[in-house]
Amino acid sequence: MLLSGKRVADKIKADIIHAVEEYKKNGQAPKIAILRVGAREDDVAYEERVLKNCRATGIEAKVVEVDLNIDMQSFVDELNRLNEDTDIHGILIFRPLPEHLDMEEISKIIKPEKDIDCMSPVNVQKVFTGDSDGITPCTPEAVIEILKHYGYDLQGRNVAIVNRSMVLGKPLAMLFLAENATVTICHSKTRDLKEITKMADIAVTGIGKGKFFGPDYFSKDSIVIDVGINFAGGKLCGDVDFDKVSGQVSAISPVPGGVGTVTSMILLSHVIKAMKLQKK
Repeated sequence: MLLSGKRVADKIKADIIHAVEEYKKNGQAPKIAILRVGAREDDVAYEERVLKNCRATGIEAKVVEVDLNIDMQSFVDELNRLNEDTDIHGILIFRPLPEHLDMEEISKIIKPEKDIDCMSPVNVQKVFTGDSDGITPCTPEAVIEILKHYGYDLQGRNVAIVNRSMVLGKPLAMLFLAENATVTICHSKTRDLKEITKMADIAVTGIGKGKFFGPDYFSKDSIVIDVGINFAGGKLCGDVDFDKVSGQVSAISPVPGGVGTVTSMILLSHVIKAMKLQKK
């Protein structure tokens, strides 16, 4: 089975549109603020994708561009203005920030209930304590949403995650545990990696090495979720050699058109969740 991200994203998009319409009926307009430092080419390209999705779902957006050399206090002042602006329901800060800005301090300042990209340590803590009353990282949530959309019961499943970062591997492990799955986190020092991924019911790859995983890493019953984003021969590809693996496993998500597609829409679904948290 091809685990297309578009079908999942379309379902999330429809839910967002419905929620936005309901809020607007009551005189409220869901709105996000994008706080961007400088005008890096990749940041601007990502911003345009976010704005396009906002237009498609009816979510309003405000872009706040600050100078690349902005000092820490001025950045914090700008962030606090967005924190206190009741018309803004979600804040997205483009990362990485310039080295002279203290990322750790900034993550503590952003209001958790407006933190749609899960920067705040308050939201991170909620992920690790199993508290659903918070905002989770977008990519790990996208992985779970894909599996649920295609009808997979995660309870009791053996899961191998080949990534141990705070962006993907660790929070994703917590989300799987919340579904009563059994999780193994793998990394560059893991012994017998092929045997671990082959024995797993679900294998999630996120090492950033294009087409690294071949058919020998999986079994015919494997469900493979590829979170890798790489370029090989000028083309976007995942960590898994899709052409060689796709016919040898039970199910696989493609790159492009898989997890990344869902992640983009999860980000906007967090605006709706943020509004609910702020109402509380």
